[in-house]
Amino acid sequence: MAARRRTVASLLEVLMLTTPVCRLLGIDAPIVCAPFGPWDEVDLAAAVCRAGGLGSLGTAVRPLPELREQWARLRRLTDRPFAINHTTRPLDEEAFQATVEERPAAISFHLAVPPDLIARAHDAGILWIQQVSSRGQAEEALRAGADVIVAQGGEAGGQGGDVGTMVMVPDVVDLAGEVPVLAAGGIADGRGLAAALALGAQGVVMGTRFLASVEMSVSQAWKDRVVASGAADTVKVVGSERILPPFNRPGSAGVPRCLRTPLVDALREDPYQVDPAETVPRVMAAILAGGGEEYLPFTGQSTALVHEVLPADEIVRRTVKEAEVALAAAAHAIGPGP
Repeated sequence: MAARRRTVASLLEVLMLTTPVCRLLGIDAPIVCAPFGPWDEVDLAAAVCRAGGLGSLGTAVRPLPELREQWARLRRLTDRPFAINHTTRPLDEEAFQATVEERPAAISFHLAVPPDLIARAHDAGILWIQQVSSRGQAEEALRAGADVIVAQGGEAGGQGGDVGTMVMVPDVVDLAGEVPVLAAGGIADGRGLAAALALGAQGVVMGTRFLASVEMSVSQAWKDRVVASGAADTVKVVGSERILPPFNRPGSAGVPRCLRTPLVDALREDPYQVDPAETVPRVMAAILAGGGEEYLPFTGQSTALVHEVLPADEIVRRTVKEAEVALAAAAHAIGPGP
């Protein structure tokens, strides 16, 4: 009985959902909102930050003056920590240097591991969050000194690998030792957060769930599709390299997952029927204007778990509460029988 009481007491500490990564990042809830590349998510990032999570801003294909304006706008909306994301598709050196000078709480990065950039961020006192989609990338990230590792499963939207979250997370946790790991891919509610904690992660990164938020700037049509879709409605877009910006760093890899569209189907079935000279300008113009869901609506398999569009602060609160309920239910389930 005494052992049982100690187990319950330990679980109650977990139910507070304050993990070491929260203290490291200066946040209250172990929830990070994923970056959405070129789409404007300033209002969303601010709402997540105010709710106690970590908001993120993407930088992909946006000109530096627009990025600076976004960063300034976010700082006007919140004084909480946030992350600025970069990738190698392609890495914009000018935008990266401007990010270092901006000094966000963290820089997040994915599609490759860049030791030189990690060192530059650390020299400026900025934490580094490295997303990985394979064990090899995790090993690279740890050698390079990443402060936080995001173990992304293949269920995720956006660009990533193929190994499922249930395998990726414990595999990376076992490698990481004292370095905190966040789980990503297929997580859209508190049950996913509870599962991530059980696998050894210290929190989660959610993208698709926040895509269907009031504050996210994408079209209502895209949000409605997220709410209406099932997991099988999302597919890996093999052939997407024909129209996406090229990688410009060695070791880069990633294939996007999207809801199906005529363009997605064409790229999967016969990419050479898609003319980049005609398609790329049209798609980029739509994305930079805040649209693009008719072409490449990046969405993860967790779309099956998203049933309504909600304010971001409600998403954070519900996720934490649901995780507390799920952890308590698990504790009850493993307790001694009557």
